[in-house]
Amino acid sequence: MKNVGKTDKVIRYIVGVVLIVVGISLQVSTGGFWLLALIGIVPIITAAISICPVYLPFGRSTIKE
Repeated sequence: MKNVGKTDKVIRYIVGVVLIVVGISLQVSTGGFWLLALIGIVPIITAAISICPVYLPFGRSTIKE
């Protein structure tokens, strides 16, 4: 059951990329921020498959019908 709409997808892609870039940048300069980059993968995956597991128990959907 898909529950992630177009606008939600765009936001998730942007947030994911920003987290990855910031995580990698901070990793290079300070070390230890690799986890931030890994967390950035989650919104990208949820956007790609159009399913947000957090929305499921609440019956929420951002898809406009």
